[in-house]
Amino acid sequence: MNFTKFPRRNYLQGATPLELMPALTQALGNDVNLYIKRDDLLPGSAGGNKTRKLEFCIADAMEQGADTIITCGAVQSNHARLTASWSAKEGLDCHLILEERVKGSYKEDASGNNFLFELLGVKSIGVVPGGSDMMGEMTKKLDELTAAGKKPYIIPGGASNAIGALGYAVCAEESMGQLNEMRLDIDHIVVPSGSAGTHAGMVVGMNGVSGGIPISGINVSRPKDVQEEIVYKLALETAEKLGVKTGVAREDIVCFDQYVGPGYSLPTDSMVEAVKLFAKTEAILLDPVYSGKAAAGLIDLVRKGHFAKGSNVLFLHTGGSPALYAYMDTFR
Repeated sequence: MNFTKFPRRNYLQGATPLELMPALTQALGNDVNLYIKRDDLLPGSAGGNKTRKLEFCIADAMEQGADTIITCGAVQSNHARLTASWSAKEGLDCHLILEERVKGSYKEDASGNNFLFELLGVKSIGVVPGGSDMMGEMTKKLDELTAAGKKPYIIPGGASNAIGALGYAVCAEESMGQLNEMRLDIDHIVVPSGSAGTHAGMVVGMNGVSGGIPISGINVSRPKDVQEEIVYKLALETAEKLGVKTGVAREDIVCFDQYVGPGYSLPTDSMVEAVKLFAKTEAILLDPVYSGKAAAGLIDLVRKGHFAKGSNVLFLHTGGSPALYAYMDTFR
């Protein structure tokens, strides 16, 4: 795959670690060997997967002469935090539109990512009700800033468009290189599936390097059929953009929706167990919204015998631990 034809900033500092989780493997009975790809250790304020996407999205904005970034997310959005982080690094203004998906959940003085938005110098935060037309809300902000003489650029929620998904095609290629160097045969990859860019990019990238490793997404918000169609559509767009001739087959997109619970960002018992188990066995911090629910899915699939005994399974850790501090009551 050739990424040189796309504008790209150099935010990464080499490959993120890919390592065995021996204590977690043992805690779950040693039937499946669990590995982890540590994208929680990516650069940016407190790390996380969106840095890979923003390498491409912010580069595209800067090539178009933008001086201002507009993006959106939930009230504790890791994507919003990292967009604010890299905007600050690049000297770009950043404006956020936050969707209150759970009524009453936005608190101006909240901890977690909400505090970091302030620390990172976000210029404005607009809060809109759950179910709002987020692109429409961002477009209103774009018109307002344009009228004020700024040159704004919209990055969609999660940086999940074909530009941002390139970052996870890069991750798939990077992971395959590590596996080849380690001589490690991975049978399955498990990823969080939310705004779809990470999941779609990984599938496209794995096809692009002929890796042949099946990828399953653990949903954090939507039903299986809806999520699979969103991921598939974005994967097709990304494959076309990148020129991956093998394309993407519909059967390449697999999601599990049993771990969403009552809704996006709402805690579940299995998420709490997963966060505590990862922390106590591997000293790895998950987040309660994405990686925590994805890990809950991984743990349940292992316990149910979904993966063959003795198989090697890789979990993609997308980061997000600052959000833990806004959920302390859930864990205490």
